[in-house]
Amino acid sequence: MTPDDMDLLAALARNRAGLRIESDKAYLVESRLNPLARREGFESIEAMVAALRAKRDDRLIWAVVEALTLNETAFFRDREVFAHLRDELLPALSRRRDRPIRIWSAACSTGQEVYSLAMTASEARDIEPGAQFEFFGSDLSERCLEKAQSGLYTQFEVQRGLPIRSLVKHFENQDEMWAISPRIRQAVRWRRINLMADLSPMGKFDAILLRNVLPGLDPAVRPRVVESLAARLEDDGVLLLGAGESLGELTGAVRPLADRLGLFSRDPSFRAAA
Repeated sequence: MTPDDMDLLAALARNRAGLRIESDKAYLVESRLNPLARREGFESIEAMVAALRAKRDDRLIWAVVEALTLNETAFFRDREVFAHLRDELLPALSRRRDRPIRIWSAACSTGQEVYSLAMTASEARDIEPGAQFEFFGSDLSERCLEKAQSGLYTQFEVQRGLPIRSLVKHFENQDEMWAISPRIRQAVRWRRINLMADLSPMGKFDAILLRNVLPGLDPAVRPRVVESLAARLEDDGVLLLGAGESLGELTGAVRPLADRLGLFSRDPSFRAAA
């Protein structure tokens, strides 16, 4: 690809979804777009980019942007996060709620994270009897959401982080795939969400996960995304980022919780824009 091609792709990704595409990572862009170009019937990525220049086909633009998103995920990624949810956060939420506990995986990719949440809640001790949970998974990529909703995973995918006891308890073998149990699959609701859009229709949440997503966004977009999500938190809700992520002076919408890497609460002084 030419530098002009990279510039066009980077601009589309930034303007549509806030993604950061680095000009020296052409090999990554090519690895993500080659399969799309073949599916769309183009001989090459260059031919697909030429088609975008000739006619700004909105469907093809979104297909390109979705293909450029990073969809790295695994079951129970960062095991200590789920241990904290199981042993502390979910029981605490269940004790002070007279309504369903709402938890949102805001960039769920192919579903492993939000299914891990649902399995964690089903196995957590000390949760108040009768406590109800509502799990939401959203992503920009329709292809990822289709796979997530199917609940079907390969042997390689279930081997990445899924404890054998959870595999036995919550999955069934179907030919060469593993199917998550209907009880867990039906506990999750799905939506295609662009985090750059108005998130107010989602309502309020007790916990929102956006782990390992911010580094892939354009720096100018990150405060806007965090503030939009902070506005979706209940007053005592929490935002979970990656264990190694720190917001620094990025925004005053949330503040870190002591001794909990990647865990943030909504700052009492933060007021979302009307």
